[in-house]
Amino acid sequence: MNTETTPPAPAIVDRAAYQGELDALRVREKAHTHEGDAIAAARRRLPIVEVDPTITLVGPHGPVPLLDVFEGRSQLIAYFHMWHADHPTADQCEGCTFFNGQVRELSYLHSRDVTYATLCQGPYDVSVRYRDFMGWDVPWYSAQDVADALLGDRDRSPAPLVCYLRHEDRVFETFWTSGRGLEPMAPTYGLLDMTVYGRQESWEDSPSGWPQRWERRTRDIMRTGGRPTAQWSRLAAGRSDDLGVTEG
Repeated sequence: MNTETTPPAPAIVDRAAYQGELDALRVREKAHTHEGDAIAAARRRLPIVEVDPTITLVGPHGPVPLLDVFEGRSQLIAYFHMWHADHPTADQCEGCTFFNGQVRELSYLHSRDVTYATLCQGPYDVSVRYRDFMGWDVPWYSAQDVADALLGDRDRSPAPLVCYLRHEDRVFETFWTSGRGLEPMAPTYGLLDMTVYGRQESWEDSPSGWPQRWERRTRDIMRTGGRPTAQWSRLAAGRSDDLGVTEG
């Protein structure tokens, strides 16, 4: 192997030695899975807080109350997508594009009586053009004027994921998370964690010489060539990224 042009790799062993190491790691993986199950069980037992069901968002047909965002289901998962007002597509949030853009197949959520929706913190008419440029088909609403009322006075990320429960005409918040708590939205990270070089981010515990091209907590971690990485394939497909606004 040419170490001048390729990154180092783990030791090469025979199949039996490889399987022995993998079996030992699998014990830890299973313990990690079981701990995740226990945390989820505790999450299901958290107390809940009531939310005003008449808080009004803006959807494709105009103003709608929060209650209608459930689409008749008993549960709602809402992602509060950040919005950079009066900025072009290239300057929109790379993190929200990364996480929200990977929630695609909703039928399994629906089969469990759960609705998923994006509550964008920008104006509907402009931000929905971003959704369409990206080719996303998740329900999209503007929470521009009501984000503070929905999220309350809390120490929170500007783009949290919030879970709600509906009992007839009453709505309750049951859980919220942000930061690395958003990772279940992004299977990309889970897949990268299975690879030999991982996420290639500077915070990871990797052997010396492993590629670590990205610094955590910088915009570049989810950007390529000055844009959120996923935008490039949309431009290559000929889609317009014009949001109809003047650049700020």
